[in-house]
Amino acid sequence: HGSRGAQAAVGARALSSGTEWFPSVHPIKFAGPDSKDPLSFKHYNASQVVMGKTMADWCRFSVCWWHSFRAAGADPFGSPTIARAWDDGTETIENATRRVDAAFEFFVKLGVPFYTFHDVDVTPLGRDLAEFNANFDRMQEVLAAKQAETGVQLLWGTANLFSHPRYMNGGMTSPDFGVFARAGAPGRKAMTGTHELG
Repeated sequence: HGSRGAQAAVGARALSSGTEWFPSVHPIKFAGPDSKDPLSFKHYNASQVVMGKTMADWCRFSVCWWHSFRAAGADPFGSPTIARAWDDGTETIENATRRVDAAFEFFVKLGVPFYTFHDVDVTPLGRDLAEFNANFDRMQEVLAAKQAETGVQLLWGTANLFSHPRYMNGGMTSPDFGVFARAGAPGRKAMTGTHELG
């Protein structure tokens, strides 16, 4: 997907979730270096041509799901500090879908053409691998629908093979064959799922 087409499509369609998670935030636009609006681009102008390409083509900005929507604001010495109105903390499809609604509203208002994720950022873990795979399939459908609705596209997606305690000695590099085999399954699922998402 070219960034010019994605950039033009961002925000072209209204979001359908029915809930606005960022009601006080307007779509962020280029306003120039003298703008006093803190929610405006001062120097980035997506349509400005630089050396034969637009800034949108040069700068393929994306929002990283983990850092923006899943990180809890904890450090090694404290508890999580970030509470998000759309996230009730449960590992359910309903909660994951609310996160998708909030994230895509954010992407559209920010005007970014792309997003990125780890599989566990967008998918409830479930009780076992079979349930995780079913959850990933369902969330892939939700993400595909939001991509079609907004024009925001997936830049990359990958499997998180480092956060769970089973990966303390690595995922695909683990000396434990059981862990290695368990890491291969979500790795393959992430590759096929992200390929289908574009």
